[in-house]
Amino acid sequence: MNNIGILLPAYNEEKNIAAVIKEAKRSLPSAQIIVVNDGSSDRTSEIARKLNVLVVDHTKNMGKGEALRTGLDIFNRDFRSVKYIVVADADRQYSIREANRLLKPLIGGEADFVMGKRDFSTVPARHRLGNWVWRNAFNLWFKTNYPDTNCGFIAMTKEAANAVMKTLGGGYIIETTLLTQAIKRGFRVSHVGVSVTYTNTSGVLRGVLMVAGVLVFIFKNGMKYSRKR
Repeated sequence: MNNIGILLPAYNEEKNIAAVIKEAKRSLPSAQIIVVNDGSSDRTSEIARKLNVLVVDHTKNMGKGEALRTGLDIFNRDFRSVKYIVVADADRQYSIREANRLLKPLIGGEADFVMGKRDFSTVPARHRLGNWVWRNAFNLWFKTNYPDTNCGFIAMTKEAANAVMKTLGGGYIIETTLLTQAIKRGFRVSHVGVSVTYTNTSGVLRGVLMVAGVLVFIFKNGMKYSRKR
């Protein structure tokens, strides 16, 4: 289908970018793939270009939020036939081969925004704990019952993408921001099971700061949302 776009923000992913692109082409051969090389210092851009996909280079690292906006601007400007956009990191944490799972509710008209639902029994204990805290805090404040609230494997209609990507933070807040905006703007949200592989683990202090940062974001936005209802 030529109405599907795949957006891959990438930073220093020379070890993974080729595999991700090849998997994407096998799974969705007619999809338009855009790689936003976010100021990488390695061969990410060079490798991606050799695989005949559109590559856009940031001259410096600007963060995932800016990379997503750059890719969306190109879809809006140059690929107007694209109706559905899949967002996935280029580190192979998620399998792009499962993109069809996320697209099914969109194409079927059942949802506007689809987030992956990880099997947390396969997630390392530290990450599992952090996600449990985030998930429960989010569901409490937003009066939802979502099984996952910050998975980085997402698909959405272009209309939803243009709405939810207007305001993006950085780091681990991005996925929660996208989901928050989808709720606030009244889009239909769905979750689909996806597999996940963790290869990198953060230090204890960094992990604590991540959890705290996302919690602060959830509390602030959750309170604002509750007051307006």
